[in-house]
Amino acid sequence: MSSKIILGSNQFGKAEVRVVKITRDTERHQIEDLNVTSQLRGDFAAAHLEGDNGHVVPTDTQKNTVYAFAREGIGSPEAFLLRLGEHFTSSFDWVDGGRWEAESYSWSRIQAHSAEHNHSFVRNGQEVRTAVLVRDGATEHLISGLKDLTVLKSTESGFTGYPKDKYTTLQETTDRILATDVSARWRFKTGTDFSGYDFNKNYDDVKSLLLEGFTEKYSHALQQTLFDMGTKVLEAHPEIDEIKFSMPNKHHFLVDLSPFGLDNPNEVFFAADRPYGLIEATVLREDAASAENAWTGIAGFC
Repeated sequence: MSSKIILGSNQFGKAEVRVVKITRDTERHQIEDLNVTSQLRGDFAAAHLEGDNGHVVPTDTQKNTVYAFAREGIGSPEAFLLRLGEHFTSSFDWVDGGRWEAESYSWSRIQAHSAEHNHSFVRNGQEVRTAVLVRDGATEHLISGLKDLTVLKSTESGFTGYPKDKYTTLQETTDRILATDVSARWRFKTGTDFSGYDFNKNYDDVKSLLLEGFTEKYSHALQQTLFDMGTKVLEAHPEIDEIKFSMPNKHHFLVDLSPFGLDNPNEVFFAADRPYGLIEATVLREDAASAENAWTGIAGFC
């Protein structure tokens, strides 16, 4: 006899709501640019099992809520998600949690006639800022982050001492280019009181620490550098419990110029886009509380 078929975990919402907020209260305009996803969790069994939509908050309503909340200002992606989460879980009795995610795109003022223009901007493509809020009943997990932060050091990196077998062709080196695209997400301690917390300052500081950590030591492997970067952040921010990384090794291979009668003293390289090594790890406090459900749905991190 076959086993009974039941409904498992579920959520629903509106994905990738693009919202741009222009603040015009002075002649010097401000721009905030987000891509927001809202997903609700709760008592939605009847919708799946009986076709009863009495508890289904329309995804269009969730989209409109994002726009309406943007009218009041965004401030930071983290603060914006906290407001959304509180709204949905307090407005509908059967919604007991959810997952809200945002990407934030940075814009810089255009320099015109040796001055920053008041209302003209150029997209800043250095990295994409990310944020995720997960609420399960009274438990709340907040994760900040960034992705596509491309960094390179032209020396002070090597790779030696690795095991070798009949398939190994890679030559050891003590002086190589180390380059990667940093994707990092840091989880705040569960139960943190965020009243008055400056998420923008936190983001700027963590990003600076990650960049400093990349530069500071000789790198014997990208794994070592990753751990040093994460350690630097956790030592400076006691409110952060863990930080996860996904970092591809963007290989640069020395070009053989001898066919042209030229030497190549470690100066001309071929930048390969694939295949690439992919290094992923979590750096966390030994006493950090487990929060595995906070990471559900975040792809690309171990």
